[in-house]
Amino acid sequence: MIEAGTPLREARKRLARAFAEAGIAEAELDARLIVRHASGIDPAHPGRAADALLDVASAGRLAGFAERRIAREPVARILGEREFHGLSFALNAACLIPRDDTEAVVSAALDATPRECAARVLDLGTGPGTILLAILAERPLARGLGIDLSEEALAAARANAEALGLGARASFAAGDWTTGLDGPFDLIVSNPPYIPSADCEGLDREVRDHDPRLALDGGVDGLGAYRAILGGSRRLLAPGGAVALELGIGQAHPVAAIAREAGLNIKALRSDLAGIPRALVLAAP
Repeated sequence: MIEAGTPLREARKRLARAFAEAGIAEAELDARLIVRHASGIDPAHPGRAADALLDVASAGRLAGFAERRIAREPVARILGEREFHGLSFALNAACLIPRDDTEAVVSAALDATPRECAARVLDLGTGPGTILLAILAERPLARGLGIDLSEEALAAARANAEALGLGARASFAAGDWTTGLDGPFDLIVSNPPYIPSADCEGLDREVRDHDPRLALDGGVDGLGAYRAILGGSRRLLAPGGAVALELGIGQAHPVAAIAREAGLNIKALRSDLAGIPRALVLAAP
């Protein structure tokens, strides 16, 4: 327990030590973020701010946040937000936490979309709007539609679009992949669920217990969502349009095979920072 009256700098050190002893990998960073969230002051900033003392209310919040983190609730869930592509995304329980892996999809999508193009973008399984809003922030003439089964996730996406000043160019609707949609779209993007059902229970606690199963479970072989997306993508693509999909580890070849069966050609394959093939870019012949 870190008592009221403790300097923020010391509170951060003690919390980082407790996190490290609990086996939390990024103990120092997590402690900084949680102390900042509890107190409203960043304990890593130089100067007097870090020497400010925890008041009673902040100490109470800090204790609650620390308990949740030690129980392996992700920091993004505790904070209620996560930064991605330089943007802050508010999250709720129905939203997959944005991950750095998805940067490969955004990068590939941006490369397929010239800055001066008034592209029409479709984001399937949009969650909190992660991919769609990252693209619209970089392409000021583009407009987009995000589709998700979860109304709760869509509420977060709409709020994020407004908070980021992108509400006029982003719309969101409930739907089941491409069912009932009319094109054309210049760009279709998705980070679909791709974990085989049998593997979901073996996921790390932070993912298994806190990310929505709807955003994780890809069916028996992990490829169910790809079949649904690619089965309807070609009819929705504008001439010269592209599809950019996030991949699970080892899924490049099977997803490419599904794409070819759907009449799409492989345009590019992008790896993430770890060198893992992570984004597949497709185009109609």
